[in-house]
Amino acid sequence: MPTPRIRRPRSLAGQLFAMQIVLVALVVAGCAVFTYLTDRRQAEEAARRQVTTATTAVAASPAVRAAVRSADPAAALQPYAEQVRRDTGVDFVTIMSPGGIRWTHPDPARIGERFIGHTAPALDGRTFSETYTGTLGPSVRAVAPVQEHDTVIGLVSAGITVDVISARLSHQVAALFGMAAGALALGGVGTYLLNLRLRRHTHGMNAKELSRMHDYHEAALHAVREGLLMLDGRRCVALVNDGGRELLGLHGEVVGRHVTQLGLPASLTDALMAPGPRVDEVHLTAERIVVVNSSPVSSGERRGTIVTLRDHTELLSLSGELDSVRGFAEALRSQAHEAANRLHAVVSLIELGRAEEAVEFATAELELAQALTDRVVAAVGEPVLAALLLGKAAQANEHGVELVLTDDTRLDDGLLPAGLPARDLVTILGNLIDNAVEAATGSRSTARVTVTVRTGGGDDPGGDAPGSAGDGRGELLLRVGDSGPGVAPEAVDEVFRRGWSTKSPAATPHGRGLGLALVQQAARRNGGTVTLGRSPAGGAEFTVRLPLCTRISEGVPA
Repeated sequence: MPTPRIRRPRSLAGQLFAMQIVLVALVVAGCAVFTYLTDRRQAEEAARRQVTTATTAVAASPAVRAAVRSADPAAALQPYAEQVRRDTGVDFVTIMSPGGIRWTHPDPARIGERFIGHTAPALDGRTFSETYTGTLGPSVRAVAPVQEHDTVIGLVSAGITVDVISARLSHQVAALFGMAAGALALGGVGTYLLNLRLRRHTHGMNAKELSRMHDYHEAALHAVREGLLMLDGRRCVALVNDGGRELLGLHGEVVGRHVTQLGLPASLTDALMAPGPRVDEVHLTAERIVVVNSSPVSSGERRGTIVTLRDHTELLSLSGELDSVRGFAEALRSQAHEAANRLHAVVSLIELGRAEEAVEFATAELELAQALTDRVVAAVGEPVLAALLLGKAAQANEHGVELVLTDDTRLDDGLLPAGLPARDLVTILGNLIDNAVEAATGSRSTARVTVTVRTGGGDDPGGDAPGSAGDGRGELLLRVGDSGPGVAPEAVDEVFRRGWSTKSPAATPHGRGLGLALVQQAARRNGGTVTLGRSPAGGAEFTVRLPLCTRISEGVPA
């Protein structure tokens, strides 16, 4: 048994087409009826004026008054009345006595009979008109008195039958309905063409399907975490979802605003204004690193641009942490290799009978490694930063760079508020140390990186003033300097720009040159600042200040 075919609901364009055809037909029919009634009324009014004019003219004729006073009025008036009837186009001209006895009639057999109709107003000296059924059928007629010295000596009536009026109207009605049919056909063709266009735009969907698609569209926009930005042909925002607002840092009503009015960085604005597609471009906003993909929407002409945005901040942070882990692993591997060499040296000294020299050699190496560990652990009680500094010290040592903690470095465990993420601290300090190690490597003097980590209310390391390290309020200061060549004065404003690097473009592949940009973003997210100066060793010195009192006050009143 064949499965019954489910009839798909009519499309929105089809429904509108049917509704418009019915509406056009009703409008045309209404106009036609109104025009018909108006024309009929006008035709009757024209007939009334025609018969009134003819009646008045006959009643005022001296020949008629003279014939009325004659011995045989009918003989003189009948030819005259017929001539007037033919000349004026009326259907009858009846001249009668004041008593209503006809002297004239289109049918001579009716002469001498009583007039059928009203004559009282005419006997009072007034001309009037009416629609009345007489010997010729229903007619529009007028009756006027024939007066002499204010005395009514006769009556005149002229009329046009309703059938003649209808015959005249029928020609107008035929033309009217022809025009109505033409208007209906023209309206139908126009409606059909408009609905063809509508069908293309709605893709043949009905109202329920369009409503459902709109609901899905809205739900998808709010559910997708990736940013979505739609620009029209004038580069104004047509649509942006929640993810796009968050990634671009947009607030308030932005739909309808031009891209240049969104307050985005220049490089990102240029990418959104570009006519061609963009694929996996990395751009910085105030607090995030986003990957931008754009594609123009066109159909014969440019309609706009679809832009997708992906958050790259966490990925790059994790990538940096992975690089640090790899560095730790390389350092451990190198240290293991170096430890094996030292162990062979100790064993060889023992085999040569120089036990005291072997003990002295082993003890010196152990004290050197332990000294750095003791210094870091004693100065930095925060375990995450302590582990980072020990790992970075090992990495720096592999590059022939000495990592040194300044004397004022002091950070006890538990001073950092929970609102300051450890990942941001790793991002800031790790990238600054990595850049400093790269800059110090190969320097002519002793390659050295100096690190300062402390809390306090200012640059005074004493910590006795209010808001110093003693109470954990004020700010966290992270300072990293190197003995490298430093930063050229003309490049000071560019160091935090995406892609900036002291290396050649060939040495900075895609994804490099983001370390300092990440540092600045992490500092901004936590309400801090980053400044660039010159270190005592002659290289660059970066100082990061992160406020602590505002974050502590969230839990404890300041």
